[in-house]
Amino acid sequence: MSTHADTHEHSHAPGLQHQFDNMQQQEESVSIGMWMFLVQEILFFGGLFTAYLVFRSRYPLAFAEASNHLDAFWGGLNTLVLIVSSLTMALTVFYAQRGNRNMQVIMILLTMFFGTVFLGVKVIEYTDKYNSALVPVHGLNKRIKESDAKHEGEPAKKEGAFVIPLIETRASAAAAADNHKVVPNPRGEFQWHYGQHVFDYAMEKEKSGKPYLTEAERIGYFSNGAFDPDKYRDKIRIFYFIYFVMTGLHALHMIVGLAIMAWLLWMAFRGTFSAEYYAPVEMSGLYWHFVDIVWIFLFPLLYLLGRHFLH
Repeated sequence: MSTHADTHEHSHAPGLQHQFDNMQQQEESVSIGMWMFLVQEILFFGGLFTAYLVFRSRYPLAFAEASNHLDAFWGGLNTLVLIVSSLTMALTVFYAQRGNRNMQVIMILLTMFFGTVFLGVKVIEYTDKYNSALVPVHGLNKRIKESDAKHEGEPAKKEGAFVIPLIETRASAAAAADNHKVVPNPRGEFQWHYGQHVFDYAMEKEKSGKPYLTEAERIGYFSNGAFDPDKYRDKIRIFYFIYFVMTGLHALHMIVGLAIMAWLLWMAFRGTFSAEYYAPVEMSGLYWHFVDIVWIFLFPLLYLLGRHFLH
């Protein structure tokens, strides 16, 4: 039988849903539910990380070549942005626990700003991959007619021509010579015009008696005993498949996070959260931190590993 105190708590506890007896029970249920969701997300991303590690262990040179072509500046900037956004999200929870509505709103706005900056940087990177013919799906790259292509080494002036950007090849002085190469791509196919600097480095080391190629690479890069650029390109294409899948799904999670922040902003503006009721802010913070942590792993795996080959 419900006591008068229970009835009073049901009627006046802020945010208490009818299916729970008290706020403590509600908060424990919500917390368990969120952690179960995050465990499922860990399993989901864990499969992708496993696929990455399997292919990288088989074709480390091709993956290093492709990784060196990513711009570590943009990846590092996004890492810094997300670290700061985790701080503003933590401060959002802090001010919600103290019932400070104004600071809650400010911190949520800052968190949303940093999340938007992150997505803006990804748009810059994805646009560059589109222009550079590095989207690994046939037909999704920029289409360049034969008539739009210029002679190798001549800067492109005609609208619609494709120029390999300097920002993507700054890691290697040898690759810089390709900065103004314009390549026809009338069907929008995946292309690789950036040399094989990592592979050449490995071959020089092998001449001195130091083995660099894995058994899978000796099969996967060669045809009839000779190096096959097309087969090497296909292994690089695998890297970009994984790159787009992993960063694309992460960006999707970031978009969902921004939608949650928009709802949280509206609720905070209305003064919903206080020292007695702040569970939605705390659970939203757990999701946001999880998305940030995933990127902390993506950044070194995709942008940094293998960069030592070109130094």
